[in-house]
Amino acid sequence: MKLLPAFRAAALCTAIALLPATTAGFAQVEGRASPEFAKLFATYQRIKASYVEPVDDERLIRGAIDGMLAALDPHSAYLDGSSLQRLETMIDGQYQGLGISIQMEDGAVKVVSPFRGSPADNAGIKAGDFITHINGELIYGLDINEAVARMRGPAGSTIDLTLFRPGRDDRLEVTVTRGVIELEPVTFSLEEGNIGHISVNEFSRDVGADVLGAINSLRTESGGRLAGLVLDMRRNPGGSLDEAVALSDLFLDRGAIVSQRGRTQRDTIYYQAETVYRGDVAAGLPIIVLIDEGSASASEIVAGALQDHSRALIMGERSFGKGSVQTLLPLTRDSALKLTTALYYTPSGRSVQEGGIEPDIRVPQISDPDAERRQRYALRESDLRGHLVNELGREDRAIERDRIDDPRFQLTAAQLEEQGIDDFQLHYALETLRRTTRATVALRGLTAARN
Repeated sequence: MKLLPAFRAAALCTAIALLPATTAGFAQVEGRASPEFAKLFATYQRIKASYVEPVDDERLIRGAIDGMLAALDPHSAYLDGSSLQRLETMIDGQYQGLGISIQMEDGAVKVVSPFRGSPADNAGIKAGDFITHINGELIYGLDINEAVARMRGPAGSTIDLTLFRPGRDDRLEVTVTRGVIELEPVTFSLEEGNIGHISVNEFSRDVGADVLGAINSLRTESGGRLAGLVLDMRRNPGGSLDEAVALSDLFLDRGAIVSQRGRTQRDTIYYQAETVYRGDVAAGLPIIVLIDEGSASASEIVAGALQDHSRALIMGERSFGKGSVQTLLPLTRDSALKLTTALYYTPSGRSVQEGGIEPDIRVPQISDPDAERRQRYALRESDLRGHLVNELGREDRAIERDRIDDPRFQLTAAQLEEQGIDDFQLHYALETLRRTTRATVALRGLTAARN
C-alpha cells in the first residue's frame, strides 16, 4: 500500500506507452484477431451502429471489462478512479460513514460484516443482512460504488435503512447516525484471571507489530503473570497476506505458515516461521482463537496455521472460506485490475477455499437471539456466484454437523443477559482458559508436594 504513489506513476507510463498500440489494434482487429475476439468486436460495431440511442465507447468498453471479470470469480474486479479512491480511504484508516463492509449479490446490497464498534454495529446491523432501501428509496440494481457513496456522509448525519434479514418475515427499519470511522486494527484488554483478550479487526499494515505491542502491554498490566490469550478474529474480513504471516510467526518457532500457489512460478511462494519474528513470543501461554462466518482470507491463514501446528485451540463458527489471493495489476493512471492469481494452503496442505476453517470446538453465539437463524442463512464463499471450486472436493462439514443439542449451550439470550453475559463466545473462551490455568496451577502444586 505504501507503493501506491509509485504504482500510479508506473501506471501513467504504461498508459502513454500502450495508447497508440491500442488505437492501431482496434483498426486492424478484424484481420488478425481470434474468432472469439472477432465476435466481441462485431458486437461492439453492431451496438454502435444499430442500438436505439447512441452509446459512447467508455460505457461499452467498461461493460465488456466487467463482463469478462464477472465470468471469472467474485473477487476479481476492475478498479477505476472512484474504486481506487475508496481503497486509498481504507488505507488511510479513517472516513466518515457507517463502518460497514458490503458486496453486491444479484443486484442487491448484502452486508459482509459491520466493523466492530461502528455505527452500523451499534445499530444492530448483522452480517448477511440485505439493505433494500436508503431513506425510503429502493436501491436494488445499483453498482457497489454508488451504494457506498449513498451510505457515506458527514459524521453526525443520520440515514434510514430498510433491511431484509434472512429467516425473518418482517422487514427491519433502522436509523444510523454516521460517525468518523477510525479503523483500529488491534485492540486489547486484560480480563479476570490475567487472561489477555486481543481483537484483530483487520489486517492492515503493522498488525503483527501491534499485536506484539499488545502482548507486552498485557504482560506489564498483569504484573508479569499473564496466564493466557484469546486472539479474537471474528468479523475480520482479512487484508494483507504479509501481516497474516507476521501475526502467525509471533506464535510459531518452526515450520510452514502458509503456501501460495498460482499458475506461474512467481505466483508460487512458501512462507516459513522464524522469518519475521524469532521464537514464540507467548511461549508457555495457552491460546484460544475465536472465528466466525465473517472471518475470511488473512484471518483464515492465521487460524489454519495455529491449528495445524497445534499452537492454539480454535473456537466459534466455521469461517468464511476465502482461500484465494488477489494481485493489483495496473492498467492506466487511474485504473487497475484486482485479479485472483493464486490459492493459499495451510501448513498441512489444506485449502480453505469454500470449506473454510472448522473450529476445534463449535461455540454458537447464543447471547444473540438471532444467531442460530443467521447461521442457517450465513453468507460464505461457497454461496457466492462464480466462486472457485475447491480442487480437493472437500465436503461441507456443516452438512455433517451433529444435530444433537449440546447441553453446554442451552441458555437463552435473555438468561445470559440476566447473568451479565453479552458475548457468550468470548465468555466461553475466557472461562476455558481460566479452567485451564487453574488446572495447570493445581497440577504444579501436586507435583511439588510429591517431590
